[in-house]
Amino acid sequence: MDAVVTAGGIPQPNEPLYEYSKGGSKALIDIAGKPMIQWVLDALSEAKTIERVVVIGLSAKLNLTCKKPLTYMSNQGKMLENLKAGTAKVMELNPKAKYVLFVSSDIPSITGEMVDWVVNTCAETKDDLYYNVVRREDMEARFPGSKRTYTPLKELEVCGGDMNVVRASIVNQNSEFWNKLIEARKNPAAQAALIGPDIIFKFIFRQLTIDNVIQRVADKLGLKGRAIVCPFAEVGMDVDKPHQLDLMRADLQKRARKAAKVLKPAIGKPVTKSKPAKTAADSKAKPAGKIKRK
Repeated sequence: MDAVVTAGGIPQPNEPLYEYSKGGSKALIDIAGKPMIQWVLDALSEAKTIERVVVIGLSAKLNLTCKKPLTYMSNQGKMLENLKAGTAKVMELNPKAKYVLFVSSDIPSITGEMVDWVVNTCAETKDDLYYNVVRREDMEARFPGSKRTYTPLKELEVCGGDMNVVRASIVNQNSEFWNKLIEARKNPAAQAALIGPDIIFKFIFRQLTIDNVIQRVADKLGLKGRAIVCPFAEVGMDVDKPHQLDLMRADLQKRARKAAKVLKPAIGKPVTKSKPAKTAADSKAKPAGKIKRK
């Protein structure tokens, strides 16, 4: 599957991350010595299920790295337009592509294993829209103090994931509804109101299930939808506020130190020469001694 990474967001002076981005792209804020998006590209590099990557909103001059073929596109202004442009580029590069993985550039703690889990889980069925959610208990166990916004449902509380699979052919359908839904993505009540009056009633009285939500959105768009309860909190751990940035910096600094220890060559250890293999003659001349048991 091909991935589209959205990186067009630029924090404004009245937004929490402006002091860190200084008017530049949110995706380029430093986390543990790398731009935030580089961590995402590293995960896509590791993923066995990803063939190509399209980055929307950044320039090739930034010298980001990815082991998969990497294509850049300019920011189209709005998120939906970026998704459309990214999908069009995927279809241009790979006309046989049926699905696209949309990944936000602000979930830096994901790994290749998590990407593969999402792609493989979605591949179990032939739906049009797959939406990941993360349970509150999973998020708070992995990232205490993350202070996510949760949607209270009948059976659980969830926050949205930022890595989702969509059938490529549907991205251009019902743009007006998509735009409204995207604009309300940080407000569960507003999203429920958009979906329908019966949904907002169920939301208020906590009778809403995740399947109710996904199916109603799918019905509005004339699609088949499927909710994926993702076990990886990292998929929903996006960086929107300073305390979340601090959390990610601390978490990924630990990962970077751990990786450095693994890669660090042994220094000062004597080089041991391998002994020549014994010949049959040697074996006859010196019978083996008894093996001491520990």
